[in-house]
Amino acid sequence: MAAFSSTRCPSHATTPSSPSPRPRLPSSVCGHDRRATLPSIPGGLALRAQPSSRLRRSRRANAVRLHEGAGATTIIPIENEFPMKKSKDSLSLTLPEVENINISENESTVSITVVGASGDLAKKKIFPALFALFYEDCLPKHFTIYGYGRSKMTDAELRNMISKSLTCRIDKSENCEEKMDQFLERCFYHSGHYDSPENFAELDKELKLHEGRRISNRLFYLSIPPNIFVDAVRCSSSSAASGNGWTRVIVEKPFGRDSESSAALTKALKQYLEENQIFRIDHYLGKELVENLSVLRFSNLIFEPLWSRKYIRNVQLIFSEDFGTEGRGGYFDNYGIIRDIMQNHLLQILALFAMETPVSLDAEDIRNEKVKVLRCMKPLHLDDVVIGQYTSHKEGSTTYLAYTDDKTVPKGSLTPTFAAAALFINNARWEGVPFLMKAGKALQDRRAEIRVQFRHVPGNLYNQKLGTDLNQATNELVIRVQPDEAIYLLINNKVPGLEMKLDHSNLNLHYAARYSKEIPDAYERLLLDAIEGERRVFIRSDELDAAWAIFTPVLKEIEEKKTIPESYPYGSQGPVGAHRLAARYNVRWGDLGTGQ
Repeated sequence: MAAFSSTRCPSHATTPSSPSPRPRLPSSVCGHDRRATLPSIPGGLALRAQPSSRLRRSRRANAVRLHEGAGATTIIPIENEFPMKKSKDSLSLTLPEVENINISENESTVSITVVGASGDLAKKKIFPALFALFYEDCLPKHFTIYGYGRSKMTDAELRNMISKSLTCRIDKSENCEEKMDQFLERCFYHSGHYDSPENFAELDKELKLHEGRRISNRLFYLSIPPNIFVDAVRCSSSSAASGNGWTRVIVEKPFGRDSESSAALTKALKQYLEENQIFRIDHYLGKELVENLSVLRFSNLIFEPLWSRKYIRNVQLIFSEDFGTEGRGGYFDNYGIIRDIMQNHLLQILALFAMETPVSLDAEDIRNEKVKVLRCMKPLHLDDVVIGQYTSHKEGSTTYLAYTDDKTVPKGSLTPTFAAAALFINNARWEGVPFLMKAGKALQDRRAEIRVQFRHVPGNLYNQKLGTDLNQATNELVIRVQPDEAIYLLINNKVPGLEMKLDHSNLNLHYAARYSKEIPDAYERLLLDAIEGERRVFIRSDELDAAWAIFTPVLKEIEEKKTIPESYPYGSQGPVGAHRLAARYNVRWGDLGTGQ
């Protein structure tokens, strides 16, 4: 399989072998020129270099001459660890500030602020993804990372917290410790409230010290609960937005609870930001196999002619986890599996799968086609959906708790931990094809995949050899998003031997076997896209409206009627109702009993 080489980072190629290294992009070079000339700073102070205009860094403290008018010269030490110190009589600069002084006004820098820096998402995903981008030379030459949160923390404490979750690529770890140290030197912390313009103004001052006279581009990642999104956006946009570059804000799901709350959130955000500044992130759109969907379909002649109701019998989008809420039920109980997984992750994959060929690979062209698909879908109602909730189960000496036994879950909660739905797209390509979607917690295994079941061969000469179960004889394309990424096609094949015996086999592209490089985490791709202004995999407001229009009616029905979820044991295949729903459309779930 030929590899596409449009990647922006020199070490992100995933070809099995590369005859020559990719050219290094200028923006990816992270080396630093240590020479600096020192401009004036506010307050009547001026920084001037020695006649040689060279600052030599050694393991001992360096010195920069600080002149106050024409008066006496003061020597300020710069230590290896670079705390920012301000006093009434002097101003100490960190090394990054000194490095940023000899600059052209055409140079740019990126300041990335993680709002909610002490949370699990920041620690487990965002900071490790930023380090991975730095490690792969994908970040701009000049960048600064700030953690912002209500917790009191020093720079050193933030760095210590971050360092515990940093890892290097398995296939390229020889300079890991050195890279970690270089990355952590660029990480700083500012404590403040999310609704305080004054605290964000203080952050702005600190960012400017690092940015110097460069064009300052600023990215804010809101890793905070949705009820404080608007406060954080209001304060950051009024007090810490860039004055001469771009300002972008990444917003994590959930984007509301239904059509009304989502529209209200969008309206509130747009009081302070333009639509092109808002990057609504769905990390599933950054996963390798989801990224590959359009490549698989639009660049392979064998698939595009088959991609319609003429040849496809049904499409299944399956998400399962083999664990429950396990002490994290507070957040989940407020949203449930439909809002948490189906309305965003699975529906986004469905839109990418079913959209028409876009005019180009431009972000707006792709998002236009996704919106068209979503608008062709009928709103869901209770008859189209099965909901479930897991109960306790004992296996040997181990007892797995029921959802409502979780101490973080309200007693008697009716929140679904499982849902299955049948959706239809009313357009010429897909009319009549059921798109079956299911998602659940505490199921028998962990997987996320797309299963495309093709129609039966009319007048098949080998029906007698295949047996009475035509489902087993159906060609099926499986795109396994996680774990153990793969694309495989199930075909009917003759078993070697003298007799005519048929077998259901697969043609398998197993990523781990085919590609030696480690697959980047989804957050790495999405953060890089946000920094570069690539909006293709981020969700536009009208796309969000169309998605909520599909699910809001059934969510309201479930809640207003207080629908009781069907029980299923922890570690099972899910509620029986999901099988009945599939059988209504003459479909069997492809992930059950196949061994695939």
